[in-house]
Amino acid sequence: MQQQHRQPELVEGSLPVFVFPTELIFYADEQTSHKQVLTLYNPYEFALKFKVLCTAPNKYTVVDATGAVKPQCCVDIVIRHRDVRACHYGVYDKFRLQVSEQSQRKALGRKEVTATLRPSASQEPPSPRPQDEERRIKEQFADSEFFEQTAFQTGLLTMVILRT
Repeated sequence: MQQQHRQPELVEGSLPVFVFPTELIFYADEQTSHKQVLTLYNPYEFALKFKVLCTAPNKYTVVDATGAVKPQCCVDIVIRHRDVRACHYGVYDKFRLQVSEQSQRKALGRKEVTATLRPSASQEPPSPRPQDEERRIKEQFADSEFFEQTAFQTGLLTMVILRT
C-alpha cells in the first residue's frame, strides 16, 4: 500500500508567524534609529506572501509592505519613522504582519509588533514589570484599526507653487 504525502490543511489564522524583533524603539535624538529592520522568517516547506499593516501609516514608511518569502528563507522589511516630533513621544503604534500561502488569499497567520518613539536612549525610563507592560499594551490595542501602507515611491518630488 502506497502512502501519499500531503500537506495538512491550514486553518485561517492558525499559522505561527516568526518576526524579529517583536518591538521597535525609535529615538528622536538618534537619526540612525529612525530606520529599523523587521526580519520575517519562513521555516515552512512552502512559499508565503506577506502584507504589513499599521495603526499609524502616516508616521511610517514601510519599504516593500507586501512581498513573498521563499520556503526556509527570510526577508528584511525596512521601516522608517518619518514624523519624529515630541507629540509622538511614548505613543505606541503597531504593525501587523499578515502571511498567507502563495496561492491563497486568506491570512493563515499574523504577528503584531509594537513601535514607540522615545526622546532619547540616554533617558530610558525604568522598565515596568513585563506582565504589567504586556497587559497595558493589550488593553491599548484591543480595538486597534490597522491600515495598509501606501506605496512609497522614492525619487522625484514635484512641487507646485500657485501665485495669486
